[in-house]
Amino acid sequence: MKLTEKVIWNVYSGLLGAMATLVAQKLITLAWEAATGDEPPDPNDPETPAFQAVVWAAASGLGVGVTQIMMNRFVQRRWSTSMGHAAPGKLGNLLDLKRKK
Repeated sequence: MKLTEKVIWNVYSGLLGAMATLVAQKLITLAWEAATGDEPPDPNDPETPAFQAVVWAAASGLGVGVTQIMMNRFVQRRWSTSMGHAAPGKLGNLLDLKRKK
């Protein structure tokens, strides 16, 4: 693969991933506010009840994680359709990288 394709891939996947993560975080915050009537808690604030901090962290992490998986699949599919071949870099997570070693 050409170096320019790798650069384009990194920019393309990075921008779409970042935008999707920002949108997901905003939607998760809005869902929390709709469900509880309050702003999301600050998990690092000692005044925040531990249960509430853990629930917020789990909901936020799950929402962003699912969004990243779906976005990774989307950009891989779009690249293959547009370019006619697999993307030059595979998106993955640290768990995938550790399994390969």
